[in-house]
Amino acid sequence: MRLCVCFVLLSVILCASADLSPLLRGGRFAWDAVGGAWDMFRAYQDMREANYKGADKYFHARGNYDAAQRGPGGAWAARVISDAREKWQSDVSGRGEEDTLADQEANAWGRNGGDPNRYRPAGLPSKY
Repeated sequence: MRLCVCFVLLSVILCASADLSPLLRGGRFAWDAVGGAWDMFRAYQDMREANYKGADKYFHARGNYDAAQRGPGGAWAARVISDAREKWQSDVSGRGEEDTLADQEANAWGRNGGDPNRYRPAGLPSKY
């Protein structure tokens, strides 16, 4: 979690002088980015806790959806975290390009306002 928040905050600082400056007015963008990072972490925690076969894509979509609902900063944080996670996963874990593409599809679906339940597996407890 700390790594995600630090990464988001560092990225906001580095990008502040770039094309994001209009979005940073009043600190709203940064606030939404931090909240979006928290949403992503919460979805990750829930995925680990649920430990439910076939639920991976649902939690990807849900984390991105929740983060993006906060606004441009949340959507940005979700994209940065999702891209970094998928890059690490494809480079280190060796899960393969097909899994990475499927994860990224679920990420984009949620981030663009799609209902995460599209990826919800049958039998996943309603708690999630």
